[in-house]
Amino acid sequence: MKQIEKLTLLHSNDMHGDFLAEEKEGYHEGGVSLLSGYIKQVREEEPNTLFAIAGDMFRGSIIDSEYRGLSTIELMNFLSPDVVTVGNHEVDYGLSHLLFLEKCAKFPIVNANMYIKTNHTRLFKPYEIIDVNGLKVMFIGIITEEVLASTRSEEVIGSFVDVWEAARQVGVIIDNYKTTRIDLTVLLTHIGFEEDQKLASLLDPNWGVDLIIGGHTHTLLNEPCVVNGVPIVQVGIGTDQIGRFDIDIDTVQHKMVNYTWKCVPINTNTCKTDTVLEEVLESYKKETDRKYNRIITNFKRTLTHPRRNMETELGNLFADLLQVDSSFDIMLYASGSIRLKEMGPIVQYQDLKECLPFNAPVYMLEISGKQFRHMMKYMLRDEALDGDGHTEFYQVSKGVRMVYSRSKHDFDEFSYNGKKIVDNQMLKVAIQDYHFKNFTEFFDLPIEQVLANKKARMVITDDFSIFEELLVGMNNVDAQVEGRITVTE
Repeated sequence: MKQIEKLTLLHSNDMHGDFLAEEKEGYHEGGVSLLSGYIKQVREEEPNTLFAIAGDMFRGSIIDSEYRGLSTIELMNFLSPDVVTVGNHEVDYGLSHLLFLEKCAKFPIVNANMYIKTNHTRLFKPYEIIDVNGLKVMFIGIITEEVLASTRSEEVIGSFVDVWEAARQVGVIIDNYKTTRIDLTVLLTHIGFEEDQKLASLLDPNWGVDLIIGGHTHTLLNEPCVVNGVPIVQVGIGTDQIGRFDIDIDTVQHKMVNYTWKCVPINTNTCKTDTVLEEVLESYKKETDRKYNRIITNFKRTLTHPRRNMETELGNLFADLLQVDSSFDIMLYASGSIRLKEMGPIVQYQDLKECLPFNAPVYMLEISGKQFRHMMKYMLRDEALDGDGHTEFYQVSKGVRMVYSRSKHDFDEFSYNGKKIVDNQMLKVAIQDYHFKNFTEFFDLPIEQVLANKKARMVITDDFSIFEELLVGMNNVDAQVEGRITVTE
């Protein structure tokens, strides 16, 4: 005989410090105060409610970066998630700092596949079983391979980076820890939408995984994507929306028998403001406003960065600022380092910090024309151009012109300062520290082959300082998309 209980499961991902509501025509949208208001409302209406976050709470706002995540943890404590998994940006302030922040969190943080290499000890608890009025729900945390890239300098830290291995770990955890009393099993992942689909296809149905709640690729879905019988969901980026499952669970058979899912907009038309959280948020905002609300420069117009995997106005601006009067020929500035889709015309210090949160050293390498061609062809592969912009992509400084034919998978034009780049030509190319440390993976070229040309040299210790210093002395700044990277079908 069935005995049906209802569970409401709310979820967010990739909040990225999106704490403040945005003013629209006649209402406000997003922000943690409105988000908290909705969560509290649902918890009052539905006694069996859980709230989960699928990684990347950090980065993206001055309030987060100024306090190195401590402000984020405090605000999340007010949101009271029942469980959180680690995202790749959780390690931006260093792994040791993340472990410190974990101690400040009043909620469990789960991850099954980050470990210490010497003895394979896990850094976090791999799963959390939550009892909500007799319903037992297991959450297992899985991270993206980008965490391994982010912690490349911390040699004692490793991760199972292959999705096949991640699937095996899920099976190991369930075999060892799941009991017949588990009513629902949820994978809380931060590996990206496409990888979630691969992971779902590899799951043994006997393991009984019911749902995958994902993050990382900022994919905004209208309905769950079902693979191998497992619904996969993700709700974009920020706090403008929240995912909501309403699930019927057979507590005799311990399984999900029905569900509905929707993406709920967070605004003053759908929920009330949590005034307590708003007061805490305002105290942080006053401190950061006092420090960061000063004008750096003005642009001729609003400059944009609509997608990572294309040449953009802001991308050209920042690549050029680093290359001007430098000792290198070409700056490859990572598209992912630019965190705003538009900026200007008035640019305050706060805008610049939110747009460029990753202060980084810059290294110069000597690269042959043949090697550079290979690197750029790899950057422009079909996966990068067709995907969601989460492969590594680079903005190039003035003088470079690449016309890439997708049908031929080769360049129709590949030049520098109006002259064709030939195989034996040597170019001085600069890249940021993170991309230097992960050169082999990001460019499909062994770093040893490049270092055989000449030893790498750090030429900038802090790229943000360059941007700030140069922009302060500039006025009516403009940048255009001018065909540095052109892709033809």
